[in-house]
Amino acid sequence: MAETPSDLSFADAADGVIAMAHYAGAHGLVPATSGNFSVRMNATHAAVTATGANKAALTRGEVIEAEIDGERHPRASAEGPLHLVRYAHAPDIGAISHVHSLAGTVLSRRHEAEGVLRLEGWELLKAFSGIRTHETVLDVPIVANDQDTDRLAMLVERRLRESTPAFGYLIAGHGLYVWGATYKDVLRHMEAFEFLLNAQLMEEGRP
Repeated sequence: MAETPSDLSFADAADGVIAMAHYAGAHGLVPATSGNFSVRMNATHAAVTATGANKAALTRGEVIEAEIDGERHPRASAEGPLHLVRYAHAPDIGAISHVHSLAGTVLSRRHEAEGVLRLEGWELLKAFSGIRTHETVLDVPIVANDQDTDRLAMLVERRLRESTPAFGYLIAGHGLYVWGATYKDVLRHMEAFEFLLNAQLMEEGRP
């Protein structure tokens, strides 16, 4: 099993959350206060965006400390479980982002029946940790949306156990979750996914 990322103070973890949120805001990936971001502090806690915050202008006061396996924080986003359950099941993950990429959202609906979006042969696949060649297939799982996010989080974990390793997944008609060992890895993975999803949408050439 992979090791848990190094422990972080709340202040350092919150700075990583803010960096991801501001990046996403600057690139139009979190419209209308959507999206959420988190950084693992240690085996038991994570820094997570509070509900309702404008992610493009996120401040430290809008980041909360949440238990990975505990009571829900009163300011927690409804989508918090999709972060915390991932941390509980994957100790090598140190940061997670959830964004509303337009290309990803469209593709998630288009390929929902297949249950996966295949990204293949693109040079920028090498931006993902551990991938060394464009001669790669990355199957991004797609799961159906559910307003019960506790139930959805467990469904996601079951799907990911059945899937080949990925760096994110799509919720149909909703958005993209991306993770990495550190928030800097997530920033790179977010940028790569956004390029690749737009390239895939253009290549498919359908409205």
